[in-house]
Amino acid sequence: MAKKNKTGMRGDRSRNASGQLRAKRSDTHVGTIEDHYGVDFGVRSDMHLGTLQKKKGEASISDLLDE
Repeated sequence: MAKKNKTGMRGDRSRNASGQLRAKRSDTHVGTIEDHYGVDFGVRSDMHLGTLQKKKGEASISDLLDE
């Protein structure tokens, strides 16, 4: 799993102007997420993040990583 940075978040995701984590686009390939966070979701790497979230019933990357 990716190391947590000084703010306690995994990885290096940016924040928007209000301080909330920027939403990851749903058309991002799962393989990109797997490489970035060092995980394996057991699905094809060309699946879109939004499809995986619907399939697993999770709303965020954090929810997917905590499984």
